[in-house]
Amino acid sequence: MKSLIVSLGSCLLVGISGSLATASSIRDWYPFIEKPTWTPPDALFGPVWTVLYIMMGVSAWLVWRASTGTTRRTALLIFALQLGLNSLWSFIFFGFQQPGWAALEIVALWGAIVATMISFRRIRPMAAWLLLPYLLWVSFATALNISIWVLNR
Repeated sequence: MKSLIVSLGSCLLVGISGSLATASSIRDWYPFIEKPTWTPPDALFGPVWTVLYIMMGVSAWLVWRASTGTTRRTALLIFALQLGLNSLWSFIFFGFQQPGWAALEIVALWGAIVATMISFRRIRPMAAWLLLPYLLWVSFATALNISIWVLNR
């Protein structure tokens, strides 16, 4: 159980750190920039990300429990990389208010998620499947990020 708590806690802490980066921009910047008509309501983002962070934590935990040694270590390092990129995006987009740079970063995040899914699939296929909603959401977020950047250049 301790490994599950650590795995979930790590992912949720990334979410909390990202929300700290976004807090002031959500009030002072984001409402006033141009956004595409298909932008979801702001109230949707928190619940969606919470569910995704929980799914990420369970996914990493399944890999942790299913494997040992170099294979597990490599897979979890890739997972940690994508988790770091996830957090970094919030700081670039909201904290520094740089949608262009955030667009470049989110493409790297997308690739890291795919790499994580591939490495997790080799160990525990269910762990990779648990990341599919995350990949889909980040795909949508990538399109949204790029659209915001284009509309506000």
